[in-house]
This record gives sequence, C-alpha cells and structure tokens, in this order.
Amino acid sequence: METSSKTQVGPQVDAAWQLLERSVVYVGDRPVGTVAACDPTVEALNYDQCFVRDFVSSALLFLIKGEYDMVRNFLIETLALQSSDKQMDWFNAGLGVMPASFKVVSESDGQYLVADFGEHAIGRVTPVDSCLWWMILLRAYVKASGDWELAHQPDFQQGIVWILKLCLADRFDMYPTMLVPDGAFMIDRRMGVDGHPLEIQALFYAALRAARELLLPGFKRDIYYHIVNQRLGSLSYHIRQYYWLDLKRLNNIYRYRAEEFGISAVNKFNIYPDSIPDWIHDWMPERGGFLAGNLGPARMDFRFFTLGNLMAVISSLVSDDEAQLIMDLIEQRWQDLVGYMPMKICYPAVADLEWKILTGCDPKNVPWSYHNGGNWPVLMWFLAAAAVKTGRVDMAQRAIAIAEKRLSEDEWPEYYDGRHGRLVGKASRKYQTWTIAGFLLAKELIAHPEHLNLISFNEDPDVLDWMLKVQDIS
Repeated sequence: METSSKTQVGPQVDAAWQLLERSVVYVGDRPVGTVAACDPTVEALNYDQCFVRDFVSSALLFLIKGEYDMVRNFLIETLALQSSDKQMDWFNAGLGVMPASFKVVSESDGQYLVADFGEHAIGRVTPVDSCLWWMILLRAYVKASGDWELAHQPDFQQGIVWILKLCLADRFDMYPTMLVPDGAFMIDRRMGVDGHPLEIQALFYAALRAARELLLPGFKRDIYYHIVNQRLGSLSYHIRQYYWLDLKRLNNIYRYRAEEFGISAVNKFNIYPDSIPDWIHDWMPERGGFLAGNLGPARMDFRFFTLGNLMAVISSLVSDDEAQLIMDLIEQRWQDLVGYMPMKICYPAVADLEWKILTGCDPKNVPWSYHNGGNWPVLMWFLAAAAVKTGRVDMAQRAIAIAEKRLSEDEWPEYYDGRHGRLVGKASRKYQTWTIAGFLLAKELIAHPEHLNLISFNEDPDVLDWMLKVQDIS
C-alpha cells in the first residue's frame, strides 16, 4: 500500500499504517488478510491467525484506500473454507458455517490455509458471527470496487444461500431472532450471552439486508429473497418492540403483572419486576435509551452491550429517533462507557456470585476486564460510524482525541482494564491489528463520511410498511 494514498497525516498515523501493513498475511505473493496481533513479547498462540471478525476493520480501510485485491482474496479463500470438512467428536457442522480464523501453513509442496471453526478454540464454541460478517464485508467490497461480477459468480451465490439456509432454518423457536450458544461472537467466552443476544441480532439484520442486495434472480434465490423480506420485518418489529429500554419502559416493567396468559398479555416474556437490577434505576437518564443485551422467557439482560447497540444504529435496525436516544445515553454516561479509552464492551461488569455463575469463575473475565466490562479500542470505529450517521460527529472526535493520548504510547493493546479503562489489559496482546485498524478507520470515517455507506444501511421502507401493518393488526 502506497503511503501517498493516505489522506491522514501525522507521525502517529504513519506509524499505525506501517504496523497495519506489517500485519498482512500472504499466500505466495497474494495478500489474504491480517494477523490478529504482532506482539513479539509473548507466545503467539492463535494471535498469528487471521480472524474473520478481526479482519473487517482492516478490510474496510483497504477498501477505502482502493486496495481491493486483499479483500477480494480474503472473500474467495474464506468462501472455499466454508465448504471444507469441519467436525468435532465425529459430528459435522452444517454448510454455511464460516471459520473463526485461518492460518497459512507452508510445506514442501506449497502453501495452504488451515481453518479453525471453533474446534480448536477455547471452549470449542463455533463462531456464529463469522458468516454474518462475511456477508456484510462482501457487500462493502462490491460497493467500494463495483465488482458485482464476483458476488454474482455461482459459487458466491451458493455461499450466500448456504448462509441464509443455516440462519433461517426452521427450529423449535417462535421468535424471529437467532438462537445461539454462549460465547459465539465478539464475546467469545462464557458471559451469559446465550439465547438471543443483541449483537447477533444486529449482525443478522445487517447480513440479511446485504444478502437481499447481493442475490441474483432465480427460482431458489427468489424464494430466499421473499423469506428474507419477511424476516427483516418481523426481526425489526421484535427488536424495537421488546428489546428497547428507556425510563418509560423501565416504569412499565416495574409495574408488570407476571403469570399472564393468552393473546392479551402485556408482559409477553413473563419478566418479573424483581429482576430489574438496582444499578439501572439511577443509571438510565431522563432522555436516552438502548437495546437490552438479551431477551428470553422470564429473562431480560439489562446490560448495555456496545457493539450490538452501535450496529443497530449503523444498520437502521432501530429507528432514527431511537438511534439519537442511544447516542444521548452514551453522551450522558460517557465516563462509564468511554472513560479513558473508547470504549467499554459491556456495562456494568458482573461480580461476586454472579461472576462465578455466568463466567464459570473465568480468571480472564474478572470484573472490569476483558469481556466483563473491559474497554476495547476497536469499538472506536463503530462509535465513529454511528456518530457520523446520527450527525453527532463531535462525540467521535472527542473519543478519538482520548485514544490519541495513549494508544501509541501503550503499544496498541487489545483491551484495557478497570472501571474506566485506565489500565492496559492484564492479558492484553500489544500491537493488536484491529486496535490499530479501528483507530485509523475511526479517523477516516470522520474525515470522509461518505465512506460510511460501505457498512451502513438507511431505514428500509418495506420494513417500515410491514411494521405499520403489524401494529394495525395488533
């Protein structure tokens, strides 16, 4: 990548670009991705692999700079891995599953990729988000490069259908949301996020909208196009109707009657008022709101999960008014959610007996560390994207200014610890690629807001019409 192509200037930015370029993985002379981290002080473990979710930040930067080849190669190689053998304990995973990561292996007869579908990961959890990110990235690549021919190739169309078939499969579930195991996305360790976690629903919604743009007409694909349209409407209605939390909704839940039956039930998920945690009473501002972290029978996870809420803004899973209220909440709870390093993965941390039960006594996920309330600089670009979309650019600029004071000096760590993110994470890798890319991408989105269209969606009029019809019927 030519340094002259960068519009950002300054020694810190130049150093970040050099580190990003050093992280590139090659098969022969073909770039296919970036490694997770290049920390020379610790054992590589699996940080020398290219993770699908990690690469998205780097990929968007390369697309913005007109460097399309690496992203194209990545999409082709991961699509090929989609149909490769994947099993654990002699049980085969379904077609459509994308790997969590891959590694380039060199042998005497050449180089090839070895994928990890979760069978080698800690906890052996299959990544649900990889196939969703792949679809979102394919759309971004096509929008940036204009290379519709790649997306329209038969193998890519088949890959899209496999993902849709996997995600839209009939199951023992009456909800339009996706049912997933604990630790199946960015929070990839046990954190009580099994069931219908917000992050997966936001990515699912964005992936469905991407698929609708990418599918070519044809008998089988027309069927999926129709199913996708239906699911988008029901998913959007479900999330906006039942996941939304603000002071008014809290008051309603506080006065819920439980054990209601039938179609006229107001408390449809049988949420018990006593399950409302004490912290949220004072934490919820007069003006502001957010989407709950999870929802299920007699269960509402009141924690604020950053990526899910910001992706809901970016993808228009929430309405324009709700998007503004989410940004209002972040602004009013800035010290809790941004603090000394943008920004916290979830709030608040779970502690004591709850920590023992939810995490299984995970020593890496102690309170205010790692996935349990740690601060992750990569989330800066999601904040910047949401800020650009909602016209709140000043929030993104403020967050970037905070990061600029420490990130380079701290050697680009993976995450930060502490209630306000003041400590470099105890087990944090340094020179973490998505930390570097997240910082550069946030600055790029602020400098050139037109690039937001690679990852964002406007409100869908078809979905709005569908929701109005449902409300009229109700």
